[in-house]
This record gives sequence, structure tokens and C-alpha cells, in this order.
Amino acid sequence: MRNILNWKRGAFSNTYHIFSGEEHLGELTDRTFRQISEGIIRQKKYQFRTKGLFKQETSIIDGDTHEPIGHITYNSMMTRATIQYAGQSLSWKYDNRRQSRWSICDDSGIRIKFAGRSARGSIEYENSDDLLVLTGLFVTNYYQQAMIAIFVAVFIPIWVSLFT
Repeated sequence: MRNILNWKRGAFSNTYHIFSGEEHLGELTDRTFRQISEGIIRQKKYQFRTKGLFKQETSIIDGDTHEPIGHITYNSMMTRATIQYAGQSLSWKYDNRRQSRWSICDDSGIRIKFAGRSARGSIEYENSDDLLVLTGLFVTNYYQQAMIAIFVAVFIPIWVSLFT
């Protein structure tokens, strides 16, 4: 059975809200300066804790037991990530150049398709784990923040040098 969820995020918000029709299923809230994101979906809580400076990795933590249940590693080109979870290895990747479509795949093919821009989008899947819905949004948000950090690191010194 094909399922479609929607997500929304305010312009300056750090929270993704996930809906099935009008029913609010969960949310993913980023704690940028703490490198922790918290998610809840269908009353199940998770945390995403990112560590490292140049080669970052994110641990996926069960919100009830506080035990690690998976991890995410990122590639240096910011176009792919590997998710290790429940004894399986999954791939997160952008599906187009505009970075408005992305997916999570395993050896048998695409498990979840995501689409959207900064404020809203959709999630389409057949049979999937709710944690992967949160993880797909988390990785996208992680790369969006990384691009902003790069932009600031590159262009602020240029801008300052023009006016000094």
C-alpha cells in the first residue's frame, strides 16, 4: 500500500512537522548549536547526535532507552549519506540537481521518496520504518545547514574585505 505524508516548516523555524492528511504524526526539531536534533513520530522519540569537526557522524538514539540504534555517515560532496540501522545499510541521496528530490534506498531499491523545498514537501513510501522518515528529513536539514555554513565562511570574509 502506497503511503503519502506531508511535511511543513516555517521560514525561520527549526522544526519540521509531519502530517498524514490533517493528522499531525510527528516532528523533527533541530538544536543547531548543540548538534542534537530531536524527533517524534507516532509517539516514538528519537535523537540525532552529531559529533566530529571535519568528518562528522551522527548517532541515532532511541528516545526511551537512550541507547544508540544506528548511525549516519556523510560523504564529502554533500550529496550522499549512509545510514546503518537495524542490521541494514541504507543510502540517502539527492535525486536531482536542484536538490528538491531525495530518497533512501537499500539493496532492493528505493524505500522512501522525498520531495520539497525549504518550507514544505511530501514523503512517499510503500512499507517503511517511521524512523527512516525522520532520518531522511534530518540528513536533508544537515546538508542544508552545512551549505549555509560554507556560504558564510566563504562570503563573509570577502564582504568584510570589500568594506575595510
